[in-house]
Amino acid sequence: MTLTIGIDVGGTKVAGGVVDEQGNVLASDRRPTPADDPAGTRDTIVEVAAELAAQYPDAKAIGIGAAAWIDAAGSTVLFAPNLAWRDEPLQSYVSKATGLPVVLDNDANVAAWAEFRFGVAVHAESMLMITVGTGIGGAIVVNGGLWRGAHGIAAELGHIQAVPDGHPCGCGRLGCLEQYASGNALVRFGRTGARQEPERAAKLLELAGGDPLAITGRQVTEAARAGDGVAMDAFAQVGYWLGVALADLAQSIDPQVMVIGGGVIDAGPLLMGPIERAYREQLSNRGRFPVAEVHAARMGNAAGVVGAADLARRA
Repeated sequence: MTLTIGIDVGGTKVAGGVVDEQGNVLASDRRPTPADDPAGTRDTIVEVAAELAAQYPDAKAIGIGAAAWIDAAGSTVLFAPNLAWRDEPLQSYVSKATGLPVVLDNDANVAAWAEFRFGVAVHAESMLMITVGTGIGGAIVVNGGLWRGAHGIAAELGHIQAVPDGHPCGCGRLGCLEQYASGNALVRFGRTGARQEPERAAKLLELAGGDPLAITGRQVTEAARAGDGVAMDAFAQVGYWLGVALADLAQSIDPQVMVIGGGVIDAGPLLMGPIERAYREQLSNRGRFPVAEVHAARMGNAAGVVGAADLARRA
């Protein structure tokens, strides 16, 4: 049995695990990310990998999934919006420090790979995944392999345009999907609704201490579960824009399966219901033609670790 180590690097945490060939996590470690310190983040990854390798010295390789744009060679972090890396040669550094071969990829890619290999898309040959968290990420699997594009940065689905001349996005464009269908968008919709219709936001405002600007994503979810009108509307808006995007992507890419993952998916039917309704409505005229299935991700918080480890094994 071949064991490998997976490392999931985000803006707040570095999570690692030793993973077997069936996608089971045998040991894990987690540490805070020193996000404003490139060298510190790099060394935290090495420390997590070394701790896990000490527990399982038979581990053969390390896979790293990072919330970043990775070059086509899988060696360098070109840019990370929530980390201080710029043109960081991460693969060679971690490999030299640990003495193990290293595979480096985008965090959405490794999460999608986990779903494709062990999760909700295990029966498919092609899939598309949108990860919905603070922002939006994406990944595409075609003919049983990840499609990374000519320069390694394919499937940045959060930055397809949803609304012409819409909200400004951190990428420099206007109206990106991320501005209408992410965790940040959910909070913005909740805050705006609470200011405009406080009588429909009683629960949401109660959770936020009466201050619309103090509303958080977790509070929007809790209030929506309690039937708060504004909070439920916020999920309806996010779900609508995701459903529209999925319909466009279904017609341009035609995958077997589309998967919604990321932290916001914990809201369950509050999010998946509006997504599925908008998706079907947008494609209603296709009539007799088949369309991709839409599913919530199954792998949860382990997806990044499991996917990265499996990519390292296959490499």
